[in-house]
Amino acid sequence: MLNKQGFNLWAEDYDRSVQLSEEKNEYPFAGYKTILNAIYNEIMHHPQTEILEIGLGTGVLAKKLYENNHVITGIDFSPKMLGISQNKMPHAKLLEWDIQQGVPHVLKENRFDFIVSTYTLHHLTDEQKVAFLNELTPLLKQNGKILIGDISFETSQHLQQCKQKNEAHWDPDEFYFVYDEIMPALFTTFNIQYEQMSECGGIYMLETK
Repeated sequence: MLNKQGFNLWAEDYDRSVQLSEEKNEYPFAGYKTILNAIYNEIMHHPQTEILEIGLGTGVLAKKLYENNHVITGIDFSPKMLGISQNKMPHAKLLEWDIQQGVPHVLKENRFDFIVSTYTLHHLTDEQKVAFLNELTPLLKQNGKILIGDISFETSQHLQQCKQKNEAHWDPDEFYFVYDEIMPALFTTFNIQYEQMSECGGIYMLETK
């Protein structure tokens, strides 16, 4: 698993690396554009929303929403990636933060229409994912939604099949979503919609009960 320094070094080539994996329809980014477009289209049904993006990266998704008059707040632990995003979105509020530490205190008085995370939460264990998502719920406005696009599988069997197929470059230090396994822990707090978008990617839409 890459640390902050690794992501800083990867920042300039990150988008190209993702594109190559996505174009080949290969793990880990098969379905990447489809996932980002689905999240974009969901948000675009609502004009000028306030959005918090967790793991902003180079701002691929956020920039499109920013250009359509949505208000962007973003966090990422890579200052290099945040710099790239800030250049794309001069008026966005961006914060360097490691989600291993939970939700930043400076955001706890804010409220958002959407909280978005793409290809970030797999750095947390399932227990950490659930705790972090529960910590995000007070930041949602009434009828707000959490939208997650990430490496994900419907069942552990599907994960194992993908792992066997991609053993040579599988990352053993990442913790991928498995819907059947994480759903019971999330179901106590959220109404959940899940859609598998590719062999190794899916979208979660969470609304508080």
